[in-house]
Amino acid sequence: MANLKEIRDRRESIASTRQITSAMKMVAAAKLKKAQNAILQLRPYAEKLQQILGNISGSLKDDEENLYAQNRDEESVLLVLITSNRGLCGAFNSNAIKAAIHAALETYSEQMMAGQVHFMAIGKKGFDFLKRHGYNVLFNGSELLDDLTFERSMKLSEMIMKLYVEAEYDHVDIVYNQFKNAGTQVLITEQFLPIKMEELGEESTSQVNPYYIFEPTKEYILKEMIPRSLKLQFYKSILDSCASEHGARMTAMHKATDNATEILKDLALEYNKARQAAITNEIIEIVSGAEALRS
Repeated sequence: MANLKEIRDRRESIASTRQITSAMKMVAAAKLKKAQNAILQLRPYAEKLQQILGNISGSLKDDEENLYAQNRDEESVLLVLITSNRGLCGAFNSNAIKAAIHAALETYSEQMMAGQVHFMAIGKKGFDFLKRHGYNVLFNGSELLDDLTFERSMKLSEMIMKLYVEAEYDHVDIVYNQFKNAGTQVLITEQFLPIKMEELGEESTSQVNPYYIFEPTKEYILKEMIPRSLKLQFYKSILDSCASEHGARMTAMHKATDNATEILKDLALEYNKARQAAITNEIIEIVSGAEALRS
């Protein structure tokens, strides 16, 4: 059994740690509220935009008419990995990293062997892992998370779209954690480019409105809206990841605080036992000394 000083030192250390994790939990909860509101407000708009695209996509199913739906041979692949800049959020970052590496090694194994799989890292944790293990990282967008706005994310999405149109990459996937609730994040590997116009049409075939009036033409509207939809989809993925990060951190800090409380209870019991044992030993020594003096 540890002595009283060791137990006291450990109790003070754990109590200090519990105070820190409790504060981090409250900070994460406050940030989660803001991030959750942002993604929940954006989703209806994004879904409605997708529905409208589906309603009018029939005339642009030909790949040649749409620069962002060219189904080329997948010789080169870009994987956009979205993680966080900070840790202490459970398995949030490791799960996303594992999914991206699995996609590179399994789904795009041939391109990987040919050195034609590149990564774009949004989040310091993902970037550090990829660089440390020697993967090809095209760009580090970690600074975007320090001040996330649609305008800043749009610059990255435009860069990706330009690389695809110029045939630098034939396929682009986004790997991120989709926000479901504070305690649940769904790992998503989502095709960003090329877009699947036929799926848009299939999803909303039953909702086609024959009374739509298009000005100037639906072809022009589609060509204007598809890039906007892609930029919005990219921004939504980052917002989802940010909300998921705060939810995962709040959950992790809540569990850490609860674990620290349980350890403190166990240490209090151990401290009392050690103190009682020390008092008993002192009494025995006093009695033994008194008996020795009598004799």
